[in-house]
Amino acid sequence: MSTQGKTQTPEKVTTQTVVEMKRKGERISMLTAYDFTMAGIVDRAGIDVILVGDSASNVMAGYETTVPMTLEHMIYHTSCVVRGVKRALVIADLPFMSYQVTAKEALISSGRMMKEAGAHAVKLEGGRTIAGTVRKIVDAGIPVMGHLGLTPQSIYKFGTYKVRAKEEQEAEELLEDARQLEEAGVFSIVLEKIPAALAKKVTESVSIPTIGIGAGADCDGQVLVTHDMLGLNKDFSPRFLRRYADLDKSMTDAVSNYIDDVKKGDFPNENERYN
Repeated sequence: MSTQGKTQTPEKVTTQTVVEMKRKGERISMLTAYDFTMAGIVDRAGIDVILVGDSASNVMAGYETTVPMTLEHMIYHTSCVVRGVKRALVIADLPFMSYQVTAKEALISSGRMMKEAGAHAVKLEGGRTIAGTVRKIVDAGIPVMGHLGLTPQSIYKFGTYKVRAKEEQEAEELLEDARQLEEAGVFSIVLEKIPAALAKKVTESVSIPTIGIGAGADCDGQVLVTHDMLGLNKDFSPRFLRRYADLDKSMTDAVSNYIDDVKKGDFPNENERYN
């Protein structure tokens, strides 16, 4: 039977897809989204993975850190994203204090993220100290992504957003954390703001994909905050950020033009009204 003229359903990206991508040497693309509209745009563009990050705290709510985000906030944002996605793998951050107290609490939080929000996987920050928690979540059938290096939920502990693991001891600890997370069952690990040489070493030391942000080009994939790479956030300019658009200017100009047309009486015109 001919399929000419029929719309082909995109092949769904799963956790196994991204693991297989590493095996094949295919790079993994990942961006953030926090709402239905943005999720649809990045999904239709062909992104592999969408992260519903607790960075929504900064981007959507205007907080200085990710700490204020609650599980209910993250469930809401994730459910909005899931409804806009047809192909990409959707991973949701578990927010601060939704998994650190007990493994049981972490499992309940993860279950709510899957059942209520429709997430395909969850992401947790931390290394060996949460390995047992990760194992419990994975054993329940919930895929987990790890996160090492700069861990924004711990900003008040470290007091800075500077590059992590530059010293040999911390670098060795991070490498061991990655190995223990893999052993605990994570399917992938985000490496944030660590030396490129260390990220390369971690990537070569584990069989699961690494996703870098400020961690050099040798990771198996890369992630950026979509609002940053589209130029919607002018106040954030770290070395690792490449801007692919200047939507701040484009949108400001569009709004200014709209205001001018309204003030002059040019909007709406005869073709933009009902008779």
